[in-house]
Amino acid sequence: MITLTKLKGDTITINAIYIERIESFPDTTITMTNQKKIFVKESEEAVKEMVREFYKEIGLFQLQREVGEQGNES
Repeated sequence: MITLTKLKGDTITINAIYIERIESFPDTTITMTNQKKIFVKESEEAVKEMVREFYKEIGLFQLQREVGEQGNES
């Protein structure tokens, strides 16, 4: 889970596994897998770093790297 700040200052904690994409329009817009959009104050890069750290905590970051490396062996 990662905690972010909505544009009005409230905090929200979301499960980063359900993030489909992160964009800047210029506000950082997070689109979830259910197509719900969340607008946050943190930069796109800051959110990506939080997601990477979350993946490391739950053991998905290494798995993601290993799967990517297998795909490059062809």
